Amino acid sequence: MLHLLVTISKYTIMIMFAIYTYDCFAVLRPGMKPEKREHMYKKQTTLIYLILLNANAVLLCSLMDFRIIIMSVAEMIFIALTLLIYNRIYKGASLSVVNNMCMLLTLSFIILTRLDIEKAIRQFGIACVALVITCVIPLFISKLKFLNKLSFLYAIIGIFGLGVVTIAGSTEYGAKLNISIGSVTIQPSEFIKILFVFFVASILYQWEDITELFYASGVALLHVLLLVASKDLGGAAIFLITYLAMMYVATKNPLILVGGFGIGAVGSFMAYKLFTHVQNRVIAWLDPLSVIDDQGYQVSQSLFAIGTGGWFGSGLGEGMPDKIPVVTKDFVFAAISEEMGGVVALCLIFVCISCLLMFFNISMSIKDMFYKLIALGLGTIYGIQVFLTLGGVIKFIPSTGVTLPLISYGGSSLLSTMVLFAVIQGLYIMRNDQESELEDGKTKRTKRNRDY
Repeated sequence: MLHLLVTISKYTIMIMFAIYTYDCFAVLRPGMKPEKREHMYKKQTTLIYLILLNANAVLLCSLMDFRIIIMSVAEMIFIALTLLIYNRIYKGASLSVVNNMCMLLTLSFIILTRLDIEKAIRQFGIACVALVITCVIPLFISKLKFLNKLSFLYAIIGIFGLGVVTIAGSTEYGAKLNISIGSVTIQPSEFIKILFVFFVASILYQWEDITELFYASGVALLHVLLLVASKDLGGAAIFLITYLAMMYVATKNPLILVGGFGIGAVGSFMAYKLFTHVQNRVIAWLDPLSVIDDQGYQVSQSLFAIGTGGWFGSGLGEGMPDKIPVVTKDFVFAAISEEMGGVVALCLIFVCISCLLMFFNISMSIKDMFYKLIALGLGTIYGIQVFLTLGGVIKFIPSTGVTLPLISYGGSSLLSTMVLFAVIQGLYIMRNDQESELEDGKTKRTKRNRDY
C-alpha cells in the first residue's frame, strides 16, 4: 500500500512541478493580458501548496514521524505569509520572483525532511528568521538614496570579514569557511558577496578616470586573494566572475573579460599545484570510479543516485541518498534526482534559469547605472552559484563545495540568498514606481496641453 502511495505521489508531483515550470516562462510572454498573467500566478501558488501537502503526506506515511504534521502546517503558514508580504504589502513586487523563491524553499523543506528531519526543522527556523529580516529590505532599497556613496564602507567590511576567516576560521573539507560564535556558525563570505556587489556598483556607476577602475580592481583582487588564502576557491570564482561581468557592462571593454578569465585560469592552475584538496577534487572529476574508495566516492555515489532515479525517480523514501557524503549540502541535487526523478530535477534547473532571466531582465530595464549593476551582479552571483553546484554534482566540472541556493542545508547560505531575492524585489519595486511616476507626469502634461 505504501509503495502504491509513493508511486502515485511521485507522478503527481512531477506533473504539478512540470506545469509550474511551464508557467514560469509562459508568464514572461509579451502582450499577455494582466488578468491571464494573474491567473497563472495564482495557479502557481496553488501548485506550491499541493506539492508541499503531497510530499509531506508521503513522508509521514514513510517515516512515521508525527513532527511532519506540525512541520507541514508551519510550512504552509510560512509560504502564505511570504506570499502575503510580497503580494499585498509590496504591491509592486515581482510575483514571478516570489513564487520561484517559495517553490525552491518548498523543495528544500521536502528533501531535507526526507534526509534529516532535525536539519529540516533547523532550516525552517532559519527561514522564518530570514523572512523577518528580509521583509523590510525592499523598502530600504527603494527609499534609501545614499547606498551609492558607501563604497569605502562596503570594502572595509568585506576585507575585514574575509580576513578574519582567513586567520581564525574553522577548516571544513580543506577550506576555511566559517566563524563560530558560541553555538552559532556563520559563513561570512555568503553575506560579503552581496556587499561586494554594492561596492563594485558604487565605484563603476560614476567612474570618470582609469584610477577609479584600478582602485576597484585592486580591492576586488584583494577579496579574491583572501578567499584563495582561505582555500575557498568556489567563493573566489564567484567573486571574480561577478566582478568581470559588472566591469564589462560598465566599460564595454571585452579585453577585461579576456584578461580576467586568463587570470582565473592561471590562478586555478596554481591552486591545483598548491592545495591537496583541490588535487583530490580534480582526480575525482577526471575518473571517479578509479578512486571510488577514496577521492571519488562522493562523486561516484552522486552519479549512481542520479542514474538510479532515472526520469521518474524511486519515490520519496524509496531511494538511498544517505549513501552520498554531505548530501544535505553540496550534493542535495543528487538526492532530488534519485527520489523525485530526472524530470523534477530538470524542472528545478529551469526554475533557477527563470529566476536568472528575471534578475537580468530587471537589470536591463533599470536606467540608473548603480541599481542596474547591482541587479546584474546579484544575478551573476546566483547564476554562477547554481552552475558550480550542479556542475560538480553531475561531474561536468570539479566539485567546488558551493551550495545550491535556497535548496541546500545551511543557515548562512539560506539567509544570504533570501537577502539577495529581497534586494532584487526592492529594485523591481523601485523600477515600477519610477515608471508609474513617469507615466503620471506624461498624463499631467498631456492634460495641461489639452486644457491650454
